Amino acid sequence: MRGFSRRLLAVGAAVLVAVTAAPATAQAHQRKQYVKVGYFTQWGIYGRDFQLAKVQQSGAAAGLTHINYAFGPVTAAGVCDSADSWADWSVPFSDANSVDGVGDVAGQPIAGNLNQLAELKAANPKLRVLISLGGWTGSAYFSDAALTDASRKKLVGSCVDLWIKGNLPGLAAGVAAGIFDGIDLDWEWPGSEGNAGNVIRPQDRQNFTLLAAEFRRQLDSLSRTTKRRYELTAFLPAAPAKIDAGFEAKKIFKYLDFGTVQGYDFHGSWESRTNQQSALRVPAGAPDNPDFSVEVAIDTWRHRGAPGGKLVLGIPYYGQGWTGATGGGNGLFATVTGGAPGRFAVGTEDYKTLKTLPAQGFKLHRDWRSGHSWLFDGTTFWTYDDPAQVLQKTAYIRGEGLGGAMMWSLDGDDERASLTRTISAGLWTPGR
Repeated sequence: MRGFSRRLLAVGAAVLVAVTAAPATAQAHQRKQYVKVGYFTQWGIYGRDFQLAKVQQSGAAAGLTHINYAFGPVTAAGVCDSADSWADWSVPFSDANSVDGVGDVAGQPIAGNLNQLAELKAANPKLRVLISLGGWTGSAYFSDAALTDASRKKLVGSCVDLWIKGNLPGLAAGVAAGIFDGIDLDWEWPGSEGNAGNVIRPQDRQNFTLLAAEFRRQLDSLSRTTKRRYELTAFLPAAPAKIDAGFEAKKIFKYLDFGTVQGYDFHGSWESRTNQQSALRVPAGAPDNPDFSVEVAIDTWRHRGAPGGKLVLGIPYYGQGWTGATGGGNGLFATVTGGAPGRFAVGTEDYKTLKTLPAQGFKLHRDWRSGHSWLFDGTTFWTYDDPAQVLQKTAYIRGEGLGGAMMWSLDGDDERASLTRTISAGLWTPGR
């Protein structure tokens, strides 16, 4: 650990631990390794021009323990499928865009992102890669697939066959075997509203547990043949109402290696006033009561029976923004006219872009006690996490004895992987 990481820790660690004000625990001191999970988006290779080669070249891969490949949908037929087989296993990458520096050639057994994941693992032997199932637009039929014992067996069997055994349609049997080391369940959300049109049932809460149990059973069965252990994780909501509607917190961690808790989107441009999207604690003067924060989310999971050491905090690599703010001051909790313009969507922007705004007239504001930061130029407001804020969150993770950090998503970081390097430094453990 040297260079960027050592300097950052030397400047900030003591102060940030103090303002986080969470008690250190024996579990935190004894932890051998924190998980550091980065999501890589399948579609990022297109408009965002973000390939897995950049994860390697930036140094991000060296700072991760896991990559979650997003997403594999669950179909109306109740099976796993590819959302984009061209991106997954067909698109050829050039020398410059290949992890190993050697471009794809016609006739090779497999190409696409999956082949690049294999190359990334070869370059980083300790890195684990999981396929994330569902996501915001791929969770419509989870409820149907999880409804009965037969439908659960059907879904899990298809997911294991496609992604773990690597039997990709149109290619040689087992061509992708060994690329994925497990499965991440991103059902958004069991028992409560997600994307428009999702099937939702009250039984989803119990059926999520049964589905996790079936995944664990089939993965363990395969392990007895391959002599490899496969991980099972889940993406979990922050809102207490969604936690209660969809998850048996005391039961699911019997089957999960860990769960990543959504530590962002607490507020956003769908609302009519500026606010924080990822604060550690509810800020003083917040207009909503009750309100959302990292502390609220983590405490809710713990109070429902989830083990803290298996809770992994999600950290955003993007910001939420508004424009047309009125009222002056520092812009926080101001009335607005709408979402701020973003490159890919109104109201959101990548960290790598937001970091340049102070040079364009935006003032950086921080609330260390509440653990959030924002940018404001008198009209436009962005709530986001920068390296200093991320470092404070790693202090919180350590102090609370959590399992580690998750990042959504790697393509939002800058070319030096500043956020990922900060997380890796903040969760560094001597001897690891």
